[in-house]
This record gives sequence, structure tokens and C-alpha cells, in this order.
Amino acid sequence: MTSLTAPTGAAVPGPAGLPVIGSMLDLRRDSLAAFLNAQRAHGDVVRLQAGPPGLRSVFYAAFAPEGVQQILGSEAANFRKDHPLYEEVRQALGNGLLTSQDEDYLRQRRLVQPLFTRRRVDSYAAAVTTEAATVADRWRTARHATVDVMSEMNRLALRTVSRILFGTDVEAAVDAVDRCLPVINSYVVRRAYAPLTLPRDWPTPGNRKVMAAIGELTAACDRIVAERRAAPGGAGQAADADLLSLLAAAGNEADGSLDATEVREQVLIFLLAGHETTATSMAFTLHLLARHPEQQERVRDEIDRVLGDRTATAADLERLPELTMALKEAMRLFPPAPVISRRAVRATEIGGHPVPAGADVIVSPWVTHRHPGLWDDPERFDPQRFTPEQEAARHRYAWFPFGGGPRACIGQHFSMLESVLALATLLRAYDLEAVDHDVPVGAGITLQPMGTARVRLRPHG
Repeated sequence: MTSLTAPTGAAVPGPAGLPVIGSMLDLRRDSLAAFLNAQRAHGDVVRLQAGPPGLRSVFYAAFAPEGVQQILGSEAANFRKDHPLYEEVRQALGNGLLTSQDEDYLRQRRLVQPLFTRRRVDSYAAAVTTEAATVADRWRTARHATVDVMSEMNRLALRTVSRILFGTDVEAAVDAVDRCLPVINSYVVRRAYAPLTLPRDWPTPGNRKVMAAIGELTAACDRIVAERRAAPGGAGQAADADLLSLLAAAGNEADGSLDATEVREQVLIFLLAGHETTATSMAFTLHLLARHPEQQERVRDEIDRVLGDRTATAADLERLPELTMALKEAMRLFPPAPVISRRAVRATEIGGHPVPAGADVIVSPWVTHRHPGLWDDPERFDPQRFTPEQEAARHRYAWFPFGGGPRACIGQHFSMLESVLALATLLRAYDLEAVDHDVPVGAGITLQPMGTARVRLRPHG
């Protein structure tokens, strides 16, 4: 196991980079590789700088689980979501659970938490398996019996979260999100890491394009919210109510309720965080199983034994440990949120290294999940790393795809339920053979596949 130790007050090491611009080109070319190389060369607490003097960005990275725990858990109050990335998301999609802070966040969390209880989330299982079965049926007519699981899982996850959010209003929401969210995602990341940005209201082509996308997505959500609030019984607490109805009805004496703008902002954040992350997890699980037929066979034998010919239910989440371990290992190698950013409020130390007040700080599941002090042969796909015994022996923050501490992802159980049930539905129907063996990725708001992950389909059974 690694430990985060250094002489108290020791200067923070890091790459020198190029004269004048530091590590700017490496970070722009491939930030995930740059972070990984920095850890290998300089250790578990690293200082990076990028950009010319006067426009230089300086930030700190902590890669060992002890440092991650300090930032996300034990000293979370000292590391706020004041990083430029979160501000850009706020400006684009509003101040939902992902970006809100302080009393705004606590109030929102108290109002929204009842919507994500295990019992409530388990009630969405039928929506998951219905959408997954539709995909399995459509694959029977796939050209050359080949599909790109990246695009397929993105569409599946988007349709699933839209059905759960909006009920019957799936198509209108899916079309708007599919068109607009990639434009917003690219714009947000580009501005968040640029040394200099133009005002958002300047009529540049890029600004006009993203403002049109934000306007279209906002209008689609506002229309659905207004229709749902106006419908008789539209904001009910029925067991089968969609998430939008529950959001519209959420309230208590201490916190009041969410107004129409707040409902829309939560919906937009759920659409962003609830489909891209889960799509990435499902796609890379299928991709890795297609590349490792012995692991695929092990998982499918379990699915056949547990499900037979029946549809998967929420109760099966506990009955499919081999599939769950394969999913967790895929999330280790391809974490949906590869980099998590914070800003230090007060001066502190991480692993004996000084971090000044106001410094931007990152932790990176991408790097920590590949730390050679934590994982043997870290690039190898090995689901057996996630047996209960192996998990119990590891540091809590050796694997943290859902973040951690008081800001851990509220949708963690929903993501696992959706992924396991959808994957079980697809893998029961098909044997997969990899066509593409390497899929380049980049860091956006979420992990961004930069290529296809095609698999060849063979009907199973």
C-alpha cells in the first residue's frame, strides 16, 4: 500500500514543462496522460503550472488515497466547488446539486434525498429493463451484426434517465439533450481550462452556438415542467411517479419547496450527470468483456443461472456479483469522472506539502485507480479485484468513481442498478466479440471516448 508522507512543509515537486508555458501543451494534448506521468515522475502530491507569465494557471494534484480522503472527506469544508469548471457548469445549466454550495446545497440535498432512497430507486428497474430490451431487439437488425457500444450505451442511458425523469415525454427530451448537451459540454470544458476567456455575452460564433443550445434545452425542460405542474395530479407521490413529478412535489416545513427554476436546474444536472456517467460505465464494461472472452463467459454463466428466461428485477442486483465486479473493474480503468476539482479555502498541508489558500486542487480517479502501490498490474482487466475480501482490504479512497465524503454522488445506487440490469439484459441476449481493441479517451466534464468501441454480435442461446 502507498502512504502519503513527506517532510512537513516540503516544497511541492512537479514537472517543469516547457520554458514560458510550462505544462500547457501536455495538459491540452492529453491531460489524463499528463497527470499519470506527473504521479510516476514526482509522487503523490504534485504542483503543475501551465500558461505564460501573467496568465499562468497553477494547481496542485493529490493522487494517493489519503490525500483524496483529506480533500473529499475529512477536510471537505476546506475544499470548495469554486473551481472554474463548476462555475462554467453553473452558468450553463444552473445551480443544481452538482454545483451548489453551503446552505443552497444543504437545502437542495434535503429536498431531493427522499427521491433517491433505495426503495424509490428500485422502483425504476422496469424502466431500465424495458429500454435495454428495446436495444437488444434492435440489435437483431444491426448492419453486419456490429454496433458501437459507445454510441449505443449513450443513447440507452439517455432514454432511460429521460423516461425516469419525464415519464411519457421521452422523445422530446432525448432529441433536445442529444443535440444540445455535447455542444454545452465542449464549451464548458474549453472555457474552464483556458488561461483567458471572452465574456459570454460577446456575439462570437462559439458563444452564439452554445447560447442557442442552452436556450433550446432550457425551453424543452421548462415546457415539460410547466405541463406537468398544470396536469391534474401531475405532482404526486405515487410509487410509479416519474422523477419530475416527485421533484415538483418535493417540500417540507423547514426547506419549503423547489420553484420552477430550481426544478429545471435539478433536471438539467440529472440529465448531464445521470446519463453520460452511466453510459460510459456500461459501454466500457461491454467493451472490456468483448476483449476478454473468458471473463465474458463467467459473467454470462451467472446471468443465465440467475435469470433464466425472466426479466431482471431490482432484487437481482445482489444476485449478480460477477457482473457487478466486472462493472466495478471497468469503472476503475475508465472512471466516468476522471478528474475532480476543488479550491482550497485556507492554507493547509497535503502529505506534508504546503498548499496555499485559494489554490486549485484536483484529485484524479484516473490516476489513483492506476496507482502501482494500490493495484497489481494496474492496466490489466481483472474483475476479481472486487471480491468482498479484496474490497475490504483496500483503502476507502483507492476506488472512488462516485467521489466521496459529503458531496458523494447522490445517484450512486441508481447508476449501479441501471448498469447491472441493463448489462444483464444485453449480455443474456448476445455474445460479444471486440472489433476495436483500443478506445482513446479524454477528460471533459465526464470521461469522453474519442473513438468507437465496435463489437460483433452473436445471438446467445
